[in-house]
This record gives sequence, structure tokens and C-alpha cells, in this order.
Amino acid sequence: MNMITGFIEQTQGEVIVDGVSMLKKPKKAKKEIGYMPEGVPLYTDLNVKEFVTYMAQLKQVDKKVRKEKVQKILEQTGLKDVQKKLIRNLSRGYKQRVSMAGALVGEPKILILDEPTVGLDPKQITEIRNLIKELGKTHTVILSSHILSEVSQICNKVIIINKGKIVAIDTPENLENKVSNGNSVYVTVEDPNNKVDTIKNKIKDIKKIDLVQKNEDGTKQYIIEANGDVDLRKTIFAEFAKENITIFEMKKADSSLEDAFMKLIEGGNK
Repeated sequence: MNMITGFIEQTQGEVIVDGVSMLKKPKKAKKEIGYMPEGVPLYTDLNVKEFVTYMAQLKQVDKKVRKEKVQKILEQTGLKDVQKKLIRNLSRGYKQRVSMAGALVGEPKILILDEPTVGLDPKQITEIRNLIKELGKTHTVILSSHILSEVSQICNKVIIINKGKIVAIDTPENLENKVSNGNSVYVTVEDPNNKVDTIKNKIKDIKKIDLVQKNEDGTKQYIIEANGDVDLRKTIFAEFAKENITIFEMKKADSSLEDAFMKLIEGGNK
């Protein structure tokens, strides 16, 4: 990300920003990039409006429209009501917004956001995520995050990097499907007589039953995979009741981006 933004010069390969080489024409390439680094580096003795105006001056926004552009960004990032407050007196969430406002100055085509929600509370995370989604409608947004549930919710393409090498490029949905457990459900049961082992013979559409774990309270969790697209949940409830197997919990075995990430990383480490 530091190479894409021009902070570090690449040792090989090329960084092309909207057709412009970062190495040959760095000024022109950087003009198309808005960068929000991790750690929110801000001038805390300035108020919000002063900081965004200062960023507009640095980025050489035309003086005739500078005031108007700054106001537009303050509104866009939800900072209008705190524009006269000193940055040092703002909450972490608002500081993130100020940093994002600084990245938006100059109307760059590309926004690069490094861990934009780190350290925020749940409400602030939701607000920043919604802001990023909104910005994604008018900008190309490159987002770096270790919170994979966030990536799943915001991004339409994911690049997974392990030890400096790209191990996957795909949509979150496709990556999740690649590690899908098929048509499966997790069932947690109380089964002192181990009757679950014989259930497979009584329900024809069960492909396989595997024990996942034994719990301290004496219950066991199984994963039950069905043939094709058959929904076995009603049948499982009925058959388990007949065998006096008590069901404590049943849930679909949905895969997540975390599952895909771990599988890809583990594969790359072998």
C-alpha cells in the first residue's frame, strides 16, 4: 500500500494509477489517490474545518472553489456539526472521519484506507462502514483490514496476501463457497446411548455424520451432511425424538470468509 501511494519506491514491477506510472509521473499519479493511513495522523491543535482546509491548500484545490469543496466534504463525512471543534477534543470515531475527509480532498478517483475501523466502538464501526459503502459508489476504494467480517460486508473483491504473496483474488461469496461444507447442519445433542451412530441408516438422505466435539456438559456436536439440496432439519427433529436423542442446538454449517482465509493460509504454509 505504501508503494501504491508513492511513499515507498518499488524495487521491481510497476504501479500504474489510472494509466499513469507512479515512478515516471509521481505528482500526476498521486493526485488521483486519497490516502487514509492507520493511526489517524492529524494536526490536533487545528479545528476540523481548519484541518480540511489546510489539506485542500496542500493539494492545491483552486482557491475560487476551495471553501465550497471543503464544506461539501464536511457534510459528506458527517463533520458539519463539529467543524469548529478542536481535533484533539474529538472521539476516536470522529477523528477517523476527519482523516477520511483529508483523504477526500481534491476529489481523488482512488481512496486507500488502511484499517479504517481499528479501535472504534460498535456504533462508530457501523457509521464508518456505511460511509465507506457510500464512498464506494463514486470512488474506487482499496481497503486493508484484518477484520474479515468487515471485508465481507463492504467489499466486492478480496485479495488475500500471505507472507507477501497473493494467494487468492475473488469475490467474498466465491471464496466462502470454495470452503463450503456443502448441504450440512451442526447438531448439538444429548445422546448417552450413542444412538446418533445408527441414525444414518434410518434417514436415507444423510450422506455422512461426523463427530465434531464432545462438550464438558456431556453433549456432543455432530456435523450432518445431506445428499443434494435436501433440507433434513425437520426429518432430523422427528427421527431424533423417536430415538430419545435430545437436540440442544441445530444450525446450518455456513462457511465464512474467515474459513476461506484460514484454509488458504494453511495451504500456503505447507
